[in-house]
Amino acid sequence: MLKQQNKAFRFEKYVHSYPHCWRTDKPVLYYPLDSWFIRTTACRDDMIRLNNTIYWKPESTGTGRFGKWLENLQDWNLSRSRFWGTPLPIWRTEDGSEEMCIGSIDELIREIEKAVAAGMMPQNPYKDFTVGDYSDANYDKIDLHRPFVDDIVLTSPLGKPMRRETDLIDVWFDSGAMPYAQVHYPFENKAGLENHEVFPADFIAEGIDQTRGWFFTLHAIATMISNEVAFKTVVSNGLVLDKEGNKMSKRLGNTVDPFETIEKYGSDPLRWYMITNAQPWDNLKFNFVVEDAVRKCVGVEEVMRKFFGTLYNTYSFFALYANVDGFRNSEKQVPMNERPEIDRWIISLLNTLVKQVDECYADYEPTRAGRLIQDFVTENLSNWYVRLNRKRYWGGVMDADKLAAYQTLYTCLVTVAKLAAPIAPFYMDKLYTDLNGLTGMEPFASVHLADFPVYDESLINSELESRMDIAQQISSMVLALRRKVNIRVRQPLRKIMIPVLDDALRQQVEAVRRLILNEVNVKEIDYISDTGGILVKKIKPNFKTLGPKYSKLMKGISALIAGFSQQDIAAFEMSGVCNLVVEGQNVELTPEDVEITSEDIPGWLVANEGKLTVALDITVTDNLKLEGTARELINRIQNLRKDSGFDVTDKISIVLQRHPETDAAVAVHRSYIMSQVLGVSLETVEKVEDGVDVDMDDYTLGVKLIKV
Repeated sequence: MLKQQNKAFRFEKYVHSYPHCWRTDKPVLYYPLDSWFIRTTACRDDMIRLNNTIYWKPESTGTGRFGKWLENLQDWNLSRSRFWGTPLPIWRTEDGSEEMCIGSIDELIREIEKAVAAGMMPQNPYKDFTVGDYSDANYDKIDLHRPFVDDIVLTSPLGKPMRRETDLIDVWFDSGAMPYAQVHYPFENKAGLENHEVFPADFIAEGIDQTRGWFFTLHAIATMISNEVAFKTVVSNGLVLDKEGNKMSKRLGNTVDPFETIEKYGSDPLRWYMITNAQPWDNLKFNFVVEDAVRKCVGVEEVMRKFFGTLYNTYSFFALYANVDGFRNSEKQVPMNERPEIDRWIISLLNTLVKQVDECYADYEPTRAGRLIQDFVTENLSNWYVRLNRKRYWGGVMDADKLAAYQTLYTCLVTVAKLAAPIAPFYMDKLYTDLNGLTGMEPFASVHLADFPVYDESLINSELESRMDIAQQISSMVLALRRKVNIRVRQPLRKIMIPVLDDALRQQVEAVRRLILNEVNVKEIDYISDTGGILVKKIKPNFKTLGPKYSKLMKGISALIAGFSQQDIAAFEMSGVCNLVVEGQNVELTPEDVEITSEDIPGWLVANEGKLTVALDITVTDNLKLEGTARELINRIQNLRKDSGFDVTDKISIVLQRHPETDAAVAVHRSYIMSQVLGVSLETVEKVEDGVDVDMDDYTLGVKLIKV
C-alpha cells in the first residue's frame, strides 16, 4: 500500500533471529491458546524462603539461576494440547458456568454414579473397580487415560452435563509430584510421609537445565502441599560437551556413544574420568580423537594408564611376593611404633586421606575425593612407598620388617578400594574381594557391604608428612636437574648442596637425608647457611599477586625489588616478609609476591621451588662412572631375567662378554652386581655362546643367564 501511494522510501529483506526446533532446525510457530494455570505466584515468598534452606551444589545455582527464577516467578502454565499423558481432571459445563476438579478415583466413581442416575451416562464403566484395593489386578480394570476418560460425562449441581477439558497436564507436574506419587499419598503411607520417614529427599541430582524443570516442579508442589522442601541437597550437573566446548549433537556428528565407550574402556575408567576431570556442576569437555575411523577417548585412556594401571601394578607387585612368601596377614600386627618411619609415613598419609575423602563425600565433592585418591595412589603409594621399599619384599625370611611391609601395603590397598568404591564400583569390588579373599580378615562378600573407613587421629603425624613432602620435593627437583643434562638416575653423582634458612629446615632435611640420597643416587648432602659467593639469586615481582593489591604503586615496587642485593634477598627468604615504603605508603611483601631464582654455577645445576633451593654437582668422576656402568648392567640383567621367564626367587649364573666399557666396572663391583640379581657366579669371556646381545645404548654386550 505504501508503494502504491509512493510513500515507501526503500524495500529490502531484513534478516533477524527466529526460534527453531533444536532437533529438526525447522522454524517454530507460536500462537496463543487458552490454558489452565496454577497460581504459583501466591506462594512465591514461601518458595523463596524454603529455597534458602536447601544445600545447593554449586551454591551459585541456588542463589542465582534458581533463586532469580523464583524472584521473577510467573503462574505455572499447567495444561498441554496433546493426546498422550495424564488427563486434566476438570469437568465443565458447556457455558463454563460450573466446573469440578476430581481428586480421586473414589470421587470420580461417585460422580459417575450420580451421572448415571441423572441419565447422563448409560452405565458406570468403572463399576467393577473396588475402591481401597490397591492391587495390580484391581487397577487393570480401569484406564484413566484418553480416549476412555473423554467418554465420561458428569452432572453439575444444577443438573447440566459436564465434559472433561480435553487438555492434558504438563508432564513436569508428574515428575514434580514424584515424592507423593511414589508412596501413593495421601491414600497410602500418609503417616510415613508426614512424619518425614520417606520425605523429603536427602539428595537429588540432575542437569543444570532442570532449574526450571524438575527442580522447580518438585519445589513448587512440595511448597504448595506440605510447605516443606522436597529435597535437602541438590547437585546441579553440568553438560557433557565435545572437546571444542560445543553441545553434542547427532546432526553435528560430535557425539560419543556411551555404550560403545563402556564396551571399549569399561564403565569404571569412564566414570573416573568424568568425575575427576571436572566438578559435576561444571561442563565437561569430553576429549576424543578419530584415528583410522576409530574414536579414541584420550582422557579415558590416560585415566586407565595413570590411575587404574598404576593401582593394578601396585596390587600385582603385592600379590606376586605375598604368594611367594605365603603371606595371609594371619600374623599378629606389627605395632605401628615398631615399624620403619616410611611405613608410619604412608599410614599417616592414608589416615589423612581417609579424613579428607570422607569430608569430600559428605560435602558432595566427588571430584576432590577422586583426585585425592588418585594422587595418593600414583604419587605416594606407588611412585614413592612401593618403589623405595621393593628390597624389603625380596628374598630372606619373614622377619618383623618384611611383615610390616606386607601389612602396611595390604592396609593401603584395602583402604583405597573402600575409598574409591563409590566412583569405581566394579574395579574396587574386584580389588577388595581379591585382597580379602586372600586373608579373610573381614566378613563381607563385597566392598559395598563393608564399613567405610574411619581415620585414626593417633596415626596422623603431620610433622612426618611434612618431612617426607620435603624429601619428595627435593628429590623431584634433583631428578629434574638430571633430566636437564640427560644424566640417568642409575649414574651416581657426588653431591647436593642445599641452602638452609633456619635450623628447622636443616633438621627436616637431615631426618630424610638417607632417603633422598638413595632416591636421587647422590653420595652426600651439604648444607650452606651463607650463599654469598656460591649461589647468585635473582628476584622479580609477581604481578599476579601484587597487581590487584598495589596496582598504582607497581612501578615503584618493581624498581625497589630490582635493587635488592644478595643480602636483601637472603634476609627476605629468612624472615618471610619484607616491608617497603613506596610513594609514602607502606607495602608488605610476602614470598608469594615475588619470584626468586638462582643462577647455575660452573659444574653445578641449580633449581628453585618455593623456599627450597637445590644445587647438584654434575661432575662424573671415574669412580662414579664405574658404579653407574655397574648399575646399567644390573638393569639389563634384570630385564633379561624377566624376558627369560625366570621366577623372582630363581638364582642364576651370569656370563658376560668382555668389553672395554664394562670390564673395569665388573672387576670393581662384581659382588654388588651379583647381590642385586640373585647371581651365584659371574664370568667374563671373549665371546658368549648361545647368549643374547643386550643394547647398552652406545654398544652391545653379549649376556647369558643360566638358571641354577
